[in-house]
Amino acid sequence: MNQFSLLIKPSSWDCNLRCRYCFYLSKSSIYRKSAPRMSIATLQLMTRKFMALPMPVHSFGWQGGEPTLMGLNFFRQAIEFQKQYGHSGLSVANGLQTNGTLLDDAWGEFLQRYNFLVGISIDGPAELHNLGRVHSDGRGSHAEVLRGLEVLRRNHVEHNVLTLVSAYNQTHPLEIYHYLKDLGINYHQYIECTEFDQQGELLPFALQPGRWGEFLCTIFDEWHKHDTRNISVRLFDSILVRLVDGYANCCSMGTDCRQYFVIEHNGDVYPCDFYVRPELKLGNIEVDEIEPMQNSSLFRDFGLRKSSWNDRCSQCEYLQFCAGGCPKSRPGDDPGNLSALCADWRMFYSHTIDRFRKLAADISAERKRNAQQRLSAGGALPGRNDPCPCGSGKKFKKCCGA
Repeated sequence: MNQFSLLIKPSSWDCNLRCRYCFYLSKSSIYRKSAPRMSIATLQLMTRKFMALPMPVHSFGWQGGEPTLMGLNFFRQAIEFQKQYGHSGLSVANGLQTNGTLLDDAWGEFLQRYNFLVGISIDGPAELHNLGRVHSDGRGSHAEVLRGLEVLRRNHVEHNVLTLVSAYNQTHPLEIYHYLKDLGINYHQYIECTEFDQQGELLPFALQPGRWGEFLCTIFDEWHKHDTRNISVRLFDSILVRLVDGYANCCSMGTDCRQYFVIEHNGDVYPCDFYVRPELKLGNIEVDEIEPMQNSSLFRDFGLRKSSWNDRCSQCEYLQFCAGGCPKSRPGDDPGNLSALCADWRMFYSHTIDRFRKLAADISAERKRNAQQRLSAGGALPGRNDPCPCGSGKKFKKCCGA
């Protein structure tokens, strides 16, 4: 089976913040409980069924809403179920995306012990972050988030920062980049905010046309000049993987949207967290098996929406990188519509692609040098079908042994 993961919403839409751009809060119209929570029985069934799939790594992504509202005991039980249903040779990966405001040292110790990768949301310095990431009474959350970040550091928890680029901070790329860098954040993830009204028009908090391209170009120039060896920017890493290794390692660059299931608090299953809609419900993990849902016509048709791109995309020199853009950024809920960010992506790639190709060539050459040095130092020559020692993930005969 191809690698497949779960994105779990144990507290559904519920959150202790009320961020002004949150797309998931609207799911309260589907799940009307005031405090939706996943039961231990649902957690157990979900874990048992997922761990039974024949994959080398079972990835659990915990998101919300705010997943830490579940409390630490819920996650302790999740780990126990993973141990119960795992077996020798299986690997488990846990990721937690959080606003960071509820973290304390008990959380930190737990997350470090079980090797969670934690994403914490920071939209820049306080004056930018507090424009959008607020409590229900309008108070900013920045100071609380930094306390949560300090918990992660103090407990040596592996973490990165997710920054949503919206109308609130779109004109401050260098300020945000340097702020995160000065905080000591070495892993950056910048996400574009594109949300539409019922007429297909961008909402006021969404990125304005042209701003995403300008934001990315500005950050790339700074990163390329100073930080290619010490700052990881997820988008830039993914472009280099595409160029060096020939595959897409993030869903937005792929041609098929079937990489994971969303599991809601009550076990309902959906194809993507941007498409949690009654008409796209694939089943329920309590009563349905995973593989039949994966093989369903509903999931297949959803996945193929990604490659139903606009005719203009087929003529675009950057199609291999954007694959028409995420369907959520195509207005009017029509996968054939041109992405609202098409001009931005073209601006970015035309500005950067030659430098990305040079970086990719340097990486490939460095891998080959390292592999040759290991072999000349007395290492055994790999078989033609063995993994290449350069670390590319390719077979030796297709890489350094070619």
